[in-house]
Amino acid sequence: MVKFLTKQVHLPYVGPVGLWVLLFVLIPMGVAVYLSFVTSGPHSRIIHEFTLDNYRALFTSARLLILARSFQYAVVTNVVCLLVGYPLAYWIVRHGGRFKLLLLGGMIVPSWISQLLRLYALRRLAGDPGIINSVLLGLGVISSPVKMLFNPTAVVFGLIFVWLPFMMLPIYASLEGLDQSLLEASVDLGATPFKRFFTVTLPLTKGGVFAGTILCLIPAFGDWLSPLILGGDRVLMAGSLVRLYFISVGNFPLGAAVAVILTAAVLLMIYIFIKLGGEEAIERLV
Repeated sequence: MVKFLTKQVHLPYVGPVGLWVLLFVLIPMGVAVYLSFVTSGPHSRIIHEFTLDNYRALFTSARLLILARSFQYAVVTNVVCLLVGYPLAYWIVRHGGRFKLLLLGGMIVPSWISQLLRLYALRRLAGDPGIINSVLLGLGVISSPVKMLFNPTAVVFGLIFVWLPFMMLPIYASLEGLDQSLLEASVDLGATPFKRFFTVTLPLTKGGVFAGTILCLIPAFGDWLSPLILGGDRVLMAGSLVRLYFISVGNFPLGAAVAVILTAAVLLMIYIFIKLGGEEAIERLV
């Protein structure tokens, strides 16, 4: 008895980060997984009966099309952000001089403003009537307002507008930390600027590209605010389905099933990034 009382019991240590993940990630996700396997009754009542109907309902042609469209929009957003963000970050690092931080701040500081406010500002610019249409009409360039909103192009542009800084910042950090002696050595060995970029600069900054891709592609895939404000009811994405079922319809089990599918897709994308060589990027983000 004395031996039992004096025996040390080793309890798992949960630090602040682990506690945060447990309370705000694992437990809510567990609740969502549970809800996805029950049914919804009248007046949004939860019926605690096991069913797979929620997942069967997702694999219909219309909902699969929305999921595929979301991934397509996210990929296009990521590619455009990469094609725009990398040259911008490269130019700031190479030619920014003493204005580096000022130029970088001009790209990053707008992202500190609420996404909702930025999207409504974009809607005010491109709307009908809007600032752009008013100026073009006043100059006589167009005879009638141009329809710029409530279409896929507007949604993708909004996604790029929101997530571009998150692609640019990790790339800038990678370029800023690049060892210049390696570039000088490649010049001494006769490498052209084109070859130097693809054989030295790009491989050494792939961590920034992977980190930017994670910070851009994954949030864009689950974004619901951009399609809501710039696409209206005409353009739906995966995040729009979650909002629809939780808020508008009140079908929590079906909304939870969509959320679980989105989470599984995000985990799969992160796993693919790791396999492609993105361990460094994951370590930076963590």
